[in-house]
Amino acid sequence: MHCMSGHSNFVSCVCIIPPSDLYPRGLIATGGNDHNICIFTVDNPAPLYVLTGHKNTVCSLSSGKFGTLLSGSWDTTAKVWLNDRCMMTLQGHTAAIWAVKILPEQGLMLTGSADKTIKLWKAGRCERTFTGHEDCVRGLAILSEMEFLSCANDASVRRWKISGECLQVYYGHTNYIYSISVFPQCKDFVTTGEDRSLRIWKQGECAQTIRLPAQSVWCCCVLDNGDIVVGASDGIIRVFTESLERTASAEEIQAFENELSQASIDPKTGDLGDINADDLPGREHLKDPGTRDGQTRLVKDNGKVEAYQWSVSEARWIKIGDVVGSSGATQQTSGKVLFEGKEYDYVFTIDVNESGPSYKLPYNISDDPWLTAYNFLQKNDLNPMFLDQVANFIMDNTKGQTLLSTSAQFSDPFTGAGRYVPGSSSGSSTIPAADPFTGAGRYVPGSASNAVAPVGGVDPYTGTGAYQSTAPKVENIYFPKKDAVTFDQANPMQILGKLKELNGSATEEHKLTEDDLIILEKLLSATCNTSAETPTAQQLQTLWRAVNWPEDIVFPALDILRLSVRHPTVNENFCSEKDHVQFIILLLKFLNPKGKQANQLLALRALCNCFVSQAGQKLMMEQRDEIMTQAIEMKSGNNKNIHIALATLTLNYAVCLHKVNNIEGKAQCLSVISTVMEVVQDLEAIFRLLVALGTLISDDTNAVQLAKSLGVDSQIKKYASVSEPAKVKECCRFVLNLL
Repeated sequence: MHCMSGHSNFVSCVCIIPPSDLYPRGLIATGGNDHNICIFTVDNPAPLYVLTGHKNTVCSLSSGKFGTLLSGSWDTTAKVWLNDRCMMTLQGHTAAIWAVKILPEQGLMLTGSADKTIKLWKAGRCERTFTGHEDCVRGLAILSEMEFLSCANDASVRRWKISGECLQVYYGHTNYIYSISVFPQCKDFVTTGEDRSLRIWKQGECAQTIRLPAQSVWCCCVLDNGDIVVGASDGIIRVFTESLERTASAEEIQAFENELSQASIDPKTGDLGDINADDLPGREHLKDPGTRDGQTRLVKDNGKVEAYQWSVSEARWIKIGDVVGSSGATQQTSGKVLFEGKEYDYVFTIDVNESGPSYKLPYNISDDPWLTAYNFLQKNDLNPMFLDQVANFIMDNTKGQTLLSTSAQFSDPFTGAGRYVPGSSSGSSTIPAADPFTGAGRYVPGSASNAVAPVGGVDPYTGTGAYQSTAPKVENIYFPKKDAVTFDQANPMQILGKLKELNGSATEEHKLTEDDLIILEKLLSATCNTSAETPTAQQLQTLWRAVNWPEDIVFPALDILRLSVRHPTVNENFCSEKDHVQFIILLLKFLNPKGKQANQLLALRALCNCFVSQAGQKLMMEQRDEIMTQAIEMKSGNNKNIHIALATLTLNYAVCLHKVNNIEGKAQCLSVISTVMEVVQDLEAIFRLLVALGTLISDDTNAVQLAKSLGVDSQIKKYASVSEPAKVKECCRFVLNLL
């Protein structure tokens, strides 16, 4: 055993990275308050490497297949790492991300946040947001490929379907739930929280409650052998087991019980109900056996109030602590009490009869005691004859209480801060800058998407030619692709004819003169290689005026731009340092899902054609993030020409990224390929995406691992059996060979 060190501040989460060929014993990842993630080998106290990039505490980690690691941070982002590189950043939450999990289905990830929501991510894009929790989401656990669990500060556990439906809500804890873990090979689970307890849930019910001699039980983990490990605020790790062989010695168990019996229980937690010492029985009450495992009973002994818990296996009452300050809980002394995720002035424990179970009765001073009593009896299916008795009990135990504006001073053991409620101002804190959460206003990739309808048109790219294969070939002629693919087909006379026609209906402000039209005709001639002339500055100025026409008439001017930008002079002019900002803004303006499809198509094709020259490639790579984020919105709808143009843009990026080996850029491209593959039907678009994929992962083991982790291999398998065109099948098989 050795102590690993590498962080400059406290460690907030730990995660095991499964064994691999390179590290057959696996790795250990730790996230810290120093904003870093340290990766350790099992036998070395110093980090193998340190992952930097988060801007605040890293508070959650989850490992996946092929060496992927998912991290969540107080900086409101999650990051996907592959080995020592950040592949992508998941943005969309508006508060700290407390919980992250990689799902069994490749490419799917979950994040739970202090903004009360859970988000499902696929290939780096937010697919769905789950709402229902009333406070910060603190933990996540995977049940199957289709279901998962979440726990939160609202004292509830929720079971969800990946499709978005909440299947069940579980109540039992009386304060924040910090951690949740699932038993192997079943849907039973365990939870720990701020109420001093570990709770074991079987078949949807809380089957056992284990008290601990510490207020905050921060984390739990179920081992492969079914043992439960918990870590608590007293700095001790404890392991609980059902196995007789692994059970602790009698001395250790006695020491634990002694420690438990000496614990001080604060009635403010509400876990034992509201307590009036004068009404409690003496120790003789412990002669009667309990009715269920984990049942608590309070007795008065020499003026002290003691709490006991019934153990079914040992058939005896075990002392779990002394109740301090229990001379009669009032709102002033005990604050609000959490019950089933809501705050109450009181939560009474009602024993209707000695042999039956006890019931929790929540009550606020502002409530009608008779109505509360009636609802309590209805909810628990109890005899209405108890109505007077329950109502009088409420009134007797709340005498003299008035409605006061006080709030409980909960202390969060993770942050040291006062209770954080998303959307409210930050509470007082015991440490500087204790509230790490940010406000709203982040851009959510993929937040806008509208369906579009098809337009006519034929795409010329390799209808026959080099990519067409009529006989099986062993040689891979498809990737890695070395040069950009462009859209060259043109009918200059038709384009000019349409431009003149629409110019006739243009407003005086936008109308071009006859001289302007002649200038554009010369530009088109020069850039379509029908003349040896070089485009002039005057021609480019006239074109710039034309492409700034209103959206409903601009498309022939965009077509001239699409053809012209292939010429080195035009490419240099529009993509140079001086003018490139306006040029990109113009083209991205047309990539609006609600815009005209002709403009969308021609803007995408113009972007593709920018890659023919050095200036264009440089600009496209500099603006990659913004262009790809905007372009991927064009995946919606069923316009095959737009899909082909989008696939070509991705392919051209893949060509550039293969040359410079930018892994973060490759991650973005792989994410786009995975996302677009799901919606595209046209086989030409699929083929270009396959070539892009093959180009990205060629000669790069990191990119291969990332593609696998995104589940791209399972996405493309169906194309290995496509009969026509043969190039789709052949290219797909070459890609699968790499994966």
